[in-house]
Amino acid sequence: MDTANNEKKRAALEAVKEIKDGMIIGLGTGSTAYYAIHAVAELIKQGMNLKTVPTSEQTKQMSVELGIRWLTSTVLIL
Repeated sequence: MDTANNEKKRAALEAVKEIKDGMIIGLGTGSTAYYAIHAVAELIKQGMNLKTVPTSEQTKQMSVELGIRWLTSTVLIL
């Protein structure tokens, strides 16, 4: 892994440390978000209760593959 990707991964993992049980979080899009989304999936596997909102179809598909449940914008508005 090159230096830029190492820094992106480190930044993503630091951000994920701020996530607390019961939060609603946005799942971003892009190379840094990739690392964060995988870390969020691990938190959920460990029992953390999170609700997520994907920011793109690509992120939504990744969340499905990783077992992350998400809300739709319709649910958030209501």
